[in-house]
Amino acid sequence: MNELTPTRKFELIHKIAEKVVDLKLTPMAIVLLESVKPFSFVASQLLVFFQPIYAAVFPTRPYDELVQLFEDRASIELLICEIEKIEEETSVKKKNTTIKNS
Repeated sequence: MNELTPTRKFELIHKIAEKVVDLKLTPMAIVLLESVKPFSFVASQLLVFFQPIYAAVFPTRPYDELVQLFEDRASIELLICEIEKIEEETSVKKKNTTIKNS
């Protein structure tokens, strides 16, 4: 398993955050992430446990990267901040569009 670079870590966090905001799951995702933050290492080890099942069907590189991402509590906090940032940017764009259309 290769070490996750800071650049790749940010790319993953940004991609996950964009998907959460696109699906309009921001409040639920933030509550869930805040509640599981203390257990992030345990959750990553659970992902390691299920990896053989996953690897039988899907490519393992993205899975390995997620395991590494969720091993660190700071990554969870970065993900929460990124979700909030993208949500704010999205709502500002919507407001600007609404004002222009009025």
